[in-house]
Amino acid sequence: MTTDSLEQFSDTLSSRVTDAARYTVAIRIGRRDCSGILWRNDAVVTSEQLLPEEPGFTILHNGNALQAVLAGRDPSTNVAVLRLPNSLGAGLPPFAPPPTAGSLTLIVGADERGAPTARLGIVHATGPEWNSQAGGRIESLIRLDARLGADEGGPVLTPAGKLLGMSTSGPRRTALVIPVATIERVIDPLLSDGRVARGWLGVGLQQVQVPERLREAAGRDAGMMVVGLAPASPAEQAGVLPGDIILEIDGRQTGRARGLSTALAAERIGQPVTLKLLRAGEIRMLTVVVGKRPKA
Repeated sequence: MTTDSLEQFSDTLSSRVTDAARYTVAIRIGRRDCSGILWRNDAVVTSEQLLPEEPGFTILHNGNALQAVLAGRDPSTNVAVLRLPNSLGAGLPPFAPPPTAGSLTLIVGADERGAPTARLGIVHATGPEWNSQAGGRIESLIRLDARLGADEGGPVLTPAGKLLGMSTSGPRRTALVIPVATIERVIDPLLSDGRVARGWLGVGLQQVQVPERLREAAGRDAGMMVVGLAPASPAEQAGVLPGDIILEIDGRQTGRARGLSTALAAERIGQPVTLKLLRAGEIRMLTVVVGKRPKA
Protein backbone atom coordinates (compact mmCIF):
# COMPACT_ATOMS: atom_id res chain seq x y z
CA MET A 1 0.00 0.00 0.00
CA THR A 2 1.42 3.36 -1.02
CA THR A 3 1.66 6.42 1.19
CA ASP A 4 -1.13 8.08 -0.77
CA SER A 5 -3.43 5.08 -0.31
CA LEU A 6 -2.64 4.95 3.38
CA GLU A 7 -3.54 8.60 3.76
CA GLN A 8 -6.72 8.05 1.78
CA PHE A 9 -7.64 5.10 4.02
CA SER A 10 -6.90 7.20 7.11
CA ASP A 11 -9.04 10.06 5.83
CA THR A 12 -11.88 7.63 5.11
CA LEU A 13 -11.81 6.23 8.64
CA SER A 14 -11.67 9.72 10.12
CA SER A 15 -14.73 10.65 8.07
CA ARG A 16 -16.58 7.57 9.36
CA VAL A 17 -15.87 8.57 12.96
CA THR A 18 -17.03 12.13 12.35
CA ASP A 19 -20.26 10.80 10.88
CA ALA A 20 -20.71 8.34 13.78
CA ALA A 21 -20.52 11.23 16.27
CA ARG A 22 -24.10 12.07 15.22
CA TYR A 23 -25.46 8.92 16.87
CA THR A 24 -22.80 8.18 19.52
CA VAL A 25 -23.18 9.49 23.06
CA ALA A 26 -21.32 9.42 26.36
CA ILE A 27 -23.14 8.19 29.46
CA ARG A 28 -22.02 9.35 32.88
CA ILE A 29 -22.11 6.43 35.29
CA GLY A 30 -19.72 7.61 37.99
CA ARG A 31 -16.46 5.71 38.35
CA ARG A 32 -16.11 5.06 34.63
CA ASP A 33 -18.18 6.57 31.86
CA CYS A 34 -19.37 4.47 28.96
CA SER A 35 -20.75 5.06 25.49
CA GLY A 36 -24.10 4.53 23.87
CA ILE A 37 -25.83 4.52 20.50
CA LEU A 38 -28.71 6.82 19.60
CA TRP A 39 -30.64 3.88 18.17
CA ARG A 40 -33.85 5.82 17.77
CA ASN A 41 -34.56 9.53 17.89
CA ASP A 42 -35.41 9.37 21.59
CA ALA A 43 -33.76 6.11 22.70
CA VAL A 44 -30.15 5.24 23.50
CA VAL A 45 -28.86 1.67 23.55
CA THR A 46 -25.87 0.76 25.70
CA SER A 47 -24.10 -2.10 27.48
CA GLU A 48 -26.39 -3.23 30.31
CA GLN A 49 -23.63 -4.68 32.48
CA LEU A 50 -22.07 -1.24 33.00
CA LEU A 51 -25.14 0.59 34.27
CA PRO A 52 -25.67 0.92 38.03
CA GLU A 53 -29.13 0.38 39.47
CA GLU A 54 -30.31 3.94 38.99
CA PRO A 55 -33.45 5.36 37.33
CA GLY A 56 -31.73 8.10 35.33
CA PHE A 57 -28.45 9.07 33.69
CA THR A 58 -26.77 12.09 32.12
CA ILE A 59 -26.16 11.79 28.39
CA LEU A 60 -23.62 13.92 26.51
CA HIS A 61 -24.27 14.43 22.81
CA ASN A 62 -22.59 17.01 20.59
CA GLY A 63 -21.56 19.04 23.63
CA ASN A 64 -25.04 19.04 25.16
CA ALA A 65 -25.97 17.36 28.45
CA LEU A 66 -29.36 15.65 28.58
CA GLN A 67 -31.15 13.72 31.29
CA ALA A 68 -32.30 10.25 30.25
CA VAL A 69 -34.39 7.72 32.16
CA LEU A 70 -33.88 3.98 32.15
CA ALA A 71 -36.57 2.43 29.95
CA GLY A 72 -35.50 -1.19 30.35
CA ARG A 73 -32.59 -3.58 30.69
CA ASP A 74 -31.97 -7.18 29.69
CA PRO A 75 -28.94 -8.80 31.35
CA SER A 76 -29.27 -11.93 29.21
CA THR A 77 -28.45 -10.04 26.00
CA ASN A 78 -26.55 -7.23 27.79
CA VAL A 79 -28.74 -4.55 26.23
CA ALA A 80 -30.12 -1.55 28.11
CA VAL A 81 -32.26 1.25 26.69
CA LEU A 82 -32.41 4.83 27.97
CA ARG A 83 -35.25 7.13 26.95
CA LEU A 84 -34.52 10.77 26.12
CA PRO A 85 -36.88 13.67 26.85
CA ASN A 86 -36.58 15.06 23.33
CA SER A 87 -36.09 13.65 19.85
CA LEU A 88 -32.56 14.17 18.52
CA GLY A 89 -33.12 12.76 15.05
CA ALA A 90 -29.57 11.57 14.40
CA GLY A 91 -30.33 8.53 12.23
CA LEU A 92 -28.34 5.30 12.10
CA PRO A 93 -26.24 4.20 9.11
CA PRO A 94 -27.25 1.13 7.09
CA PHE A 95 -26.95 -2.20 8.89
CA ALA A 96 -24.14 -4.55 7.87
CA PRO A 97 -24.42 -8.32 7.54
CA PRO A 98 -22.31 -10.41 9.95
CA PRO A 99 -18.61 -10.08 9.03
CA THR A 100 -15.99 -12.77 8.47
CA ALA A 101 -12.86 -13.39 10.53
CA GLY A 102 -10.09 -11.00 9.53
CA SER A 103 -12.43 -8.13 8.64
CA LEU A 104 -11.50 -4.69 9.90
CA THR A 105 -13.86 -2.85 12.23
CA LEU A 106 -14.07 0.66 13.60
CA ILE A 107 -14.94 0.79 17.30
CA VAL A 108 -16.43 4.20 18.07
CA GLY A 109 -17.10 5.69 21.48
CA ALA A 110 -17.37 9.03 23.24
CA ASP A 111 -15.11 10.64 25.83
CA GLU A 112 -16.11 12.52 28.99
CA ARG A 113 -16.99 15.58 26.89
CA GLY A 114 -19.07 13.58 24.44
CA ALA A 115 -16.44 13.95 21.70
CA PRO A 116 -15.91 10.89 19.49
CA THR A 117 -13.18 8.34 20.10
CA ALA A 118 -12.08 5.55 17.81
CA ARG A 119 -9.97 2.44 17.62
CA LEU A 120 -9.33 0.06 14.79
CA GLY A 121 -10.10 -3.59 15.48
CA ILE A 122 -10.09 -6.85 13.61
CA VAL A 123 -12.69 -9.59 13.73
CA HIS A 124 -10.98 -12.40 15.61
CA ALA A 125 -13.73 -15.00 15.24
CA THR A 126 -17.32 -15.36 14.08
CA GLY A 127 -19.96 -17.98 14.59
CA PRO A 128 -23.67 -18.77 14.45
CA GLU A 129 -26.36 -17.96 16.99
CA TRP A 130 -25.23 -18.54 20.57
CA ASN A 131 -26.47 -18.16 24.13
CA SER A 132 -24.94 -15.96 26.80
CA GLN A 133 -24.09 -17.20 30.27
CA ALA A 134 -27.39 -15.67 31.41
CA GLY A 135 -29.28 -17.67 28.78
CA GLY A 136 -29.93 -14.85 26.31
CA ARG A 137 -30.04 -15.58 22.59
CA ILE A 138 -27.49 -13.64 20.51
CA GLU A 139 -28.13 -13.89 16.78
CA SER A 140 -24.47 -14.23 15.74
CA LEU A 141 -21.04 -14.41 17.34
CA ILE A 142 -18.68 -11.54 16.53
CA ARG A 143 -15.50 -11.49 18.65
CA LEU A 144 -12.98 -8.68 18.20
CA ASP A 145 -9.25 -8.56 18.78
CA ALA A 146 -9.48 -5.47 20.99
CA ARG A 147 -9.85 -4.25 24.57
CA LEU A 148 -12.62 -1.85 25.46
CA GLY A 149 -12.65 1.11 27.82
CA ALA A 150 -15.09 4.00 27.92
CA ASP A 151 -16.05 3.17 24.34
CA GLU A 152 -17.94 0.07 25.51
CA GLY A 153 -21.57 0.38 24.50
CA GLY A 154 -20.77 2.39 21.39
CA PRO A 155 -21.19 1.44 17.73
CA VAL A 156 -18.98 -0.98 15.83
CA LEU A 157 -18.74 -0.17 12.13
CA THR A 158 -17.34 -1.67 8.98
CA PRO A 159 -14.73 0.44 7.14
CA ALA A 160 -17.56 1.39 4.77
CA GLY A 161 -19.46 2.92 7.70
CA LYS A 162 -22.18 0.28 8.05
CA LEU A 163 -23.32 -0.70 11.54
CA LEU A 164 -22.44 -4.17 12.88
CA GLY A 165 -23.82 -3.61 16.35
CA MET A 166 -22.83 -2.51 19.85
CA SER A 167 -19.50 -3.23 21.54
CA THR A 168 -19.43 -4.99 24.89
CA SER A 169 -16.92 -6.81 27.06
CA GLY A 170 -17.28 -10.55 27.39
CA PRO A 171 -15.56 -13.12 29.61
CA ARG A 172 -11.86 -12.48 30.31
CA ARG A 173 -12.27 -8.96 28.86
CA THR A 174 -12.79 -10.20 25.33
CA ALA A 175 -14.50 -7.66 23.10
CA LEU A 176 -17.77 -8.79 21.58
CA VAL A 177 -20.36 -7.22 19.32
CA ILE A 178 -24.05 -7.49 20.16
CA PRO A 179 -25.33 -7.62 16.57
CA VAL A 180 -27.98 -5.30 15.18
CA ALA A 181 -30.41 -8.22 14.81
CA THR A 182 -30.33 -8.86 18.57
CA ILE A 183 -30.80 -5.19 19.45
CA GLU A 184 -33.66 -4.83 16.98
CA ARG A 185 -35.35 -7.86 18.55
CA VAL A 186 -35.19 -6.64 22.16
CA ILE A 187 -35.53 -2.86 21.90
CA ASP A 188 -39.32 -2.74 21.54
CA PRO A 189 -40.03 -5.00 24.56
CA LEU A 190 -37.54 -2.98 26.62
CA LEU A 191 -39.18 0.32 25.66
CA SER A 192 -42.73 -0.91 26.22
CA ASP A 193 -42.35 -3.31 29.15
CA GLY A 194 -38.92 -2.59 30.63
CA ARG A 195 -37.74 -6.15 30.09
CA VAL A 196 -37.65 -9.03 27.63
CA ALA A 197 -40.11 -11.82 28.36
CA ARG A 198 -38.57 -15.16 29.34
CA GLY A 199 -40.07 -18.60 29.60
CA TRP A 200 -40.66 -19.85 33.15
CA LEU A 201 -41.32 -23.16 34.82
CA GLY A 202 -41.20 -21.91 38.41
CA VAL A 203 -38.54 -24.27 39.72
CA GLY A 204 -35.48 -23.70 41.86
CA LEU A 205 -32.67 -25.95 40.67
CA GLN A 206 -29.33 -27.25 41.79
CA GLN A 207 -26.88 -29.20 39.68
CA VAL A 208 -26.37 -32.74 40.98
CA GLN A 209 -24.68 -35.98 39.96
CA VAL A 210 -26.94 -38.86 39.00
CA PRO A 211 -26.27 -41.87 41.26
CA GLU A 212 -23.93 -44.25 39.48
CA ARG A 213 -26.37 -47.16 39.55
CA LEU A 214 -28.94 -45.04 37.70
CA ARG A 215 -26.73 -43.47 35.06
CA GLU A 216 -27.39 -46.10 32.42
CA ALA A 217 -31.16 -45.62 32.70
CA ALA A 218 -30.82 -41.85 32.85
CA GLY A 219 -28.49 -41.75 29.88
CA ARG A 220 -26.21 -39.27 31.59
CA ASP A 221 -24.30 -38.62 34.80
CA ALA A 222 -25.66 -35.18 35.84
CA GLY A 223 -28.92 -33.28 35.98
CA MET A 224 -30.74 -30.44 37.75
CA MET A 225 -32.50 -31.28 41.01
CA VAL A 226 -35.70 -29.43 41.87
CA VAL A 227 -35.08 -27.80 45.26
CA GLY A 228 -38.02 -25.39 45.17
CA LEU A 229 -41.36 -24.84 43.43
CA ALA A 230 -43.20 -21.54 43.07
CA PRO A 231 -46.87 -21.85 44.13
CA ALA A 232 -49.23 -22.40 41.18
CA SER A 233 -46.25 -22.37 38.80
CA PRO A 234 -46.35 -24.30 35.51
CA ALA A 235 -44.08 -27.00 36.96
CA GLU A 236 -46.18 -27.46 40.10
CA GLN A 237 -49.39 -27.64 38.08
CA ALA A 238 -47.82 -30.29 35.82
CA GLY A 239 -46.89 -32.48 38.79
CA VAL A 240 -43.19 -31.77 39.21
CA LEU A 241 -42.06 -32.54 42.77
CA PRO A 242 -39.18 -31.37 44.95
CA GLY A 243 -36.34 -33.86 44.64
CA ASP A 244 -37.05 -34.64 40.97
CA ILE A 245 -33.93 -34.53 38.82
CA ILE A 246 -34.55 -32.92 35.44
CA LEU A 247 -32.45 -34.71 32.83
CA GLU A 248 -33.80 -33.30 29.57
CA ILE A 249 -36.20 -30.73 28.16
CA ASP A 250 -37.60 -31.73 24.78
CA GLY A 251 -34.65 -34.07 24.34
CA ARG A 252 -32.06 -31.42 25.22
CA GLN A 253 -29.80 -32.30 28.14
CA THR A 254 -29.96 -29.89 31.08
CA GLY A 255 -26.91 -30.39 33.25
CA ARG A 256 -26.64 -26.67 33.98
CA ALA A 257 -29.07 -23.81 34.65
CA ARG A 258 -27.80 -22.10 31.49
CA GLY A 259 -29.04 -25.02 29.41
CA LEU A 260 -32.46 -24.73 31.01
CA SER A 261 -32.63 -20.99 30.27
CA THR A 262 -31.70 -21.67 26.66
CA ALA A 263 -34.61 -24.06 26.31
CA LEU A 264 -37.06 -21.48 27.69
CA ALA A 265 -36.72 -18.67 25.17
CA ALA A 266 -39.53 -16.13 24.81
CA GLU A 267 -40.97 -17.90 21.78
CA ARG A 268 -41.66 -20.98 23.94
CA ILE A 269 -44.11 -19.13 26.23
CA GLY A 270 -47.50 -20.85 26.06
CA GLN A 271 -46.07 -23.96 24.41
CA PRO A 272 -45.75 -27.43 25.96
CA VAL A 273 -42.34 -28.91 26.72
CA THR A 274 -41.54 -32.46 27.74
CA LEU A 275 -39.42 -32.99 30.84
CA LYS A 276 -37.46 -36.19 31.31
CA LEU A 277 -37.22 -36.70 35.07
CA LEU A 278 -35.54 -39.05 37.44
CA ARG A 279 -37.86 -39.67 40.42
CA ALA A 280 -37.24 -42.28 43.12
CA GLY A 281 -34.98 -44.22 40.79
CA GLU A 282 -37.45 -44.24 37.90
CA ILE A 283 -37.53 -42.30 34.63
CA ARG A 284 -40.68 -40.26 34.12
CA MET A 285 -41.90 -37.96 31.36
CA LEU A 286 -44.02 -34.89 32.17
CA THR A 287 -45.48 -32.24 29.89
CA VAL A 288 -45.31 -28.65 31.15
CA VAL A 289 -46.77 -25.55 29.48
CA VAL A 290 -44.12 -22.82 29.62
CA GLY A 291 -45.27 -19.72 31.47
CA LYS A 292 -44.08 -16.11 31.37
CA ARG A 293 -41.54 -15.22 34.03
CA PRO A 294 -43.17 -12.87 36.57
CA LYS A 295 -41.71 -9.43 37.09
CA ALA A 296 -39.31 -9.22 39.97
